[in-house]
Amino acid sequence: MANKQEQEHLWWHEGVIYQIYPRSFQDSDGDGIGDLKGIISRLDYLKWLGVTAIWVSPIYPSPMADFGYDISDYCGIHPMFGTMGDFDDLLQQVHTRDMKLILDLVPNHTSNEHPWFQESKSSRDNPKRDWYIWKDPAEDGSEPNNWLSVFGGSGWEWDENTQQYYYHAFLKEQPDLNWRNPEVQEAIFDVMRFWLDKGIDGFRVDVMWHMIKDDKFRDNPPNPDYKEHMSTYEKVVPAYSTDQPEVHDIVAKMRKVTNDYDARVLIGEIYLPIHRLVTYYGHDNTGVHLPFNFMLVSEDWDARKLSMKIDEYEGAIPPGGWPNWVIGNHDQPRISSRVGHSQSKVAGMLLLTLRGTPTMYYGDEIGMRDVPIPPEEVQDPQGLNMPDKDLSRDPERTPMQWDNSENAGFTEGKPWLRLPDNFRRVNVEVQRDDNFSMLTYYRRLIKLRQEEPALHIGDYAPVVSKDSLLSFIRKYEDRQFLIILNLTHKPCLFRAEHHTYKGKIVLATDPEREGMQIEKNISISGDEGIVVLLD
Repeated sequence: MANKQEQEHLWWHEGVIYQIYPRSFQDSDGDGIGDLKGIISRLDYLKWLGVTAIWVSPIYPSPMADFGYDISDYCGIHPMFGTMGDFDDLLQQVHTRDMKLILDLVPNHTSNEHPWFQESKSSRDNPKRDWYIWKDPAEDGSEPNNWLSVFGGSGWEWDENTQQYYYHAFLKEQPDLNWRNPEVQEAIFDVMRFWLDKGIDGFRVDVMWHMIKDDKFRDNPPNPDYKEHMSTYEKVVPAYSTDQPEVHDIVAKMRKVTNDYDARVLIGEIYLPIHRLVTYYGHDNTGVHLPFNFMLVSEDWDARKLSMKIDEYEGAIPPGGWPNWVIGNHDQPRISSRVGHSQSKVAGMLLLTLRGTPTMYYGDEIGMRDVPIPPEEVQDPQGLNMPDKDLSRDPERTPMQWDNSENAGFTEGKPWLRLPDNFRRVNVEVQRDDNFSMLTYYRRLIKLRQEEPALHIGDYAPVVSKDSLLSFIRKYEDRQFLIILNLTHKPCLFRAEHHTYKGKIVLATDPEREGMQIEKNISISGDEGIVVLLD
């Protein structure tokens, strides 16, 4: 019988979320693109790995201008991924294995081929005109303001037919919905209910901080820190086009919809500094359960800086709020490409031992790296629209590497993106029975985390040590773990001030160290991480 404190924790407090990019996980029909049946065929692997929840990137009908983040029907399945029957089967198979399924919700914008937008742009007096953001030109005939598109160029697109501009924070094929319109709100809440009624376990909400814009449409201020290598979007600070105070009313309404169902999670994609990020928990925790925390993605890989930031985050979370951590996703370079192969084990240990829900990205558990994509094969609109900036997200979206057969066991056809040259060495099959592989290491880390309440729901306390070391304690009742991570390639000595730690190494990046007793000074190799069960 679980004790009271454990019972108070919900599945997303205790579990590990695994993101699947459906185009790239497993192809079942030979067209070179992953699909729902492919995911179903790999569920036993995910169960074996130990993850408890799967988040699937968009699978809805879409013209695929932005690979599914331009939705033309919120309540359907793109034929490329399968049928609604396949989805129902996936949901049932996930639940049969005692796992959870989280879907991507994209409420900020639709496809320009969505029936809502087709109606909205048909005339100025169409009942759905106000479902999107339409503005007259400025007095001199130019665009309404200086807002830019994340994917390059202006955020405004001229419509010749109705002689107005519409706003798109992303591609012109992704017009932004007008979330100040109650009809839009209700339409999306109905979409949420459609999937929740089917039995999904929650949503990851795309670009949540973009959903409401300044009602006066003021110009964004110039960014004094802009450099030429940066995305053109960063020329201005999106002070008026994102993160408006009224967004929190919308988030609270979304949470209310979710609350009508038992134990469902709401996760927000929000790239903001900590003090603004935590406001998305909402007043008295009536916002999202988990505002995605991308600190381990965006901060320098430096022990002192990260240690400071982790403490700042821990201190900023409101009472009753729950932390979360991410080291990679479909929009960011892979962790092993960012911090290097030798540090990626350390990063995995950090992700899975910090307090809060960890979200993994498919393939990180086998050490997949960004794959160089030749210019003529680039498919990502962000890369195509700013070709000289090297901003394509294709390298981190390449197919999962399953085995050493042709195309790594991902497809019998031609994969939609190329595989790396070394996939025959870096794949699930090769690593599965190798005690020293990344996969074995990840599986053991997840297992330890899930078996020890101290590591999944326990308290966090920082431990001050050397510049190159990041160390902290996780504690639950009488069990305490000391985690020491060397974020550099140089060996060093762990000496804690004013305290002597004594215990046994239960998990290490180098398994040879496991079982060793430690006391006082602890020698730490470069690129090493250890988990110590304290006496």
